[in-house]
Amino acid sequence: MKRRRIGHDYQGRCIYMITLVVKERQPLLGIITGNGETEPAVLEPSPLGLAVIQALKSIPQFYPAIEIWTHQLMPDHLHAIIFVKEPIPVHLGKIINGFKVGCNRVFRQYKEQGIIQSDELGLWEDGYNDIILDRQGQLQNMKDYILDNPRRFAIKRFHPDLFRVQRNIQIGNLTFAALGNIFLLEAPVLLQVQCTRKLTDEQIKNTCNHFLSQSMNGAILVSPSISPGERAVMKAAFELGYPVIILQENGFAPLAKPGGRRFDACAAGRLLMLAPWEHHNDRKTISRDQCLTLNDMARTICSKNQT
Repeated sequence: MKRRRIGHDYQGRCIYMITLVVKERQPLLGIITGNGETEPAVLEPSPLGLAVIQALKSIPQFYPAIEIWTHQLMPDHLHAIIFVKEPIPVHLGKIINGFKVGCNRVFRQYKEQGIIQSDELGLWEDGYNDIILDRQGQLQNMKDYILDNPRRFAIKRFHPDLFRVQRNIQIGNLTFAALGNIFLLEAPVLLQVQCTRKLTDEQIKNTCNHFLSQSMNGAILVSPSISPGERAVMKAAFELGYPVIILQENGFAPLAKPGGRRFDACAAGRLLMLAPWEHHNDRKTISRDQCLTLNDMARTICSKNQT
């Protein structure tokens, strides 16, 4: 079983987003058609995928307290948002396990019939992932996220290099992990955005206007976006569709991917994220030394193209 929220009652009333992953990420549940840009990306389920959907929708027949609000099947995984509307007699994990048992029964049957080819004994990876949707706006955000999965999948398929974490990127004597358009580093003008925290609102506005005029003329803005002024400048450039390079304290997990609007910026080649340090799961407050180091790194990056 995956990590669960400590102290949470998994038999009580709650909304969850559940994710199950096919063993070895085998694309057994269907195929994505369309490129997600000029053509809509759609999941066409395989016979096994159809059986998985049927098994998911049958859960309320056995547990009437559970409602399946929405789901998204993908070639190698399944997302579902479920509502436990009143207390259930067993832990949610037992219900998910029963669903997996039903899917495995069909999986083995299709293997025997030659409908699918797999060396695995069961369909799903061990356990499941859950996200408890108990914060304002979280439910709608998760609905939007899972229903947008086919489009993001298709875009990544056609632009793989923009969504793959690249390690050991050398810039001068610095080493980074990178996610996004690495070719932004080759732009003729890289411009560091560094602002003191003492700027007034009016000064931040003027600073934004200055840097945006540079972006309009082709400069790529580079910053860790730490101070309010830096964040304002980089946010404004990003929202106007100008390319940006962002340095960050936290590194990238092996399967890291950009979320939200950063995903579309990556797909358009407008974003590069650089991380000099390893990934961590802890919530950390960035230290003053790290802030200074990141700004020094931004300065080094921007100076490498100067002659």
